[in-house]
Amino acid sequence: MPNSLIAVALLAALVLPGSEGGNAPGAVPAAAAPGPSAVELTRKVQAFYEKTRDLEAAFTQTYVYGGLGRKLTSTGTLKIKKPGLMRWDYQSPSPKVVAVTGKRLVQYEPEEQQAWIDEQFDATALTAAVAFLLGKGDLARDFTPSLGDGVALVLRPKQADPRVARITFTVGPDGEVLGTSVLDGAGNENRLTFSAIKRNGGLPDAAFEVKLPSGTRRVGK
Repeated sequence: MPNSLIAVALLAALVLPGSEGGNAPGAVPAAAAPGPSAVELTRKVQAFYEKTRDLEAAFTQTYVYGGLGRKLTSTGTLKIKKPGLMRWDYQSPSPKVVAVTGKRLVQYEPEEQQAWIDEQFDATALTAAVAFLLGKGDLARDFTPSLGDGVALVLRPKQADPRVARITFTVGPDGEVLGTSVLDGAGNENRLTFSAIKRNGGLPDAAFEVKLPSGTRRVGK
């Protein structure tokens, strides 16, 4: 099973308004406004998430195993709150909860009646792509940016990281990251798409607590 904490973000296209009635005969079409540079787009994304206190959404995750031609698709919901709170509730192909609350990580698998618990979770295990969502990262500091197709921001880590060879973000008009593709050093690709996005809705800390039923087998550090 791929590490569900490798990256998070959202996907959508930037829709431009259409013209009304077209150009008059003989008129010279207006020149398209130049798009932002990679550096400007990086700053826009960073600024958007620096103003994001909490976020929740539904997600579809597709993990492509490099060289094997095999895909694993999962669905569920995600919650994030600064500082340091994150929860993934997987619904398919099997239920699972992965939650980070400060230095505590819980991965609960109800079908196995088992929970992995790490009371000294090292947040540096998160990629920079996730860390900046939690207010702990800086895209301009950690990545070299370039532009991809459409409104896409391509990020390559400035320091070698086997977990991340390249991240591609599709960016919305306000700087929101609406889609991500994360390629690791082994050629595996982790894609995430989100819907029903809610931002700064005032999520309570209690929403990130994982209540384990009686009889759950606990393993971990």
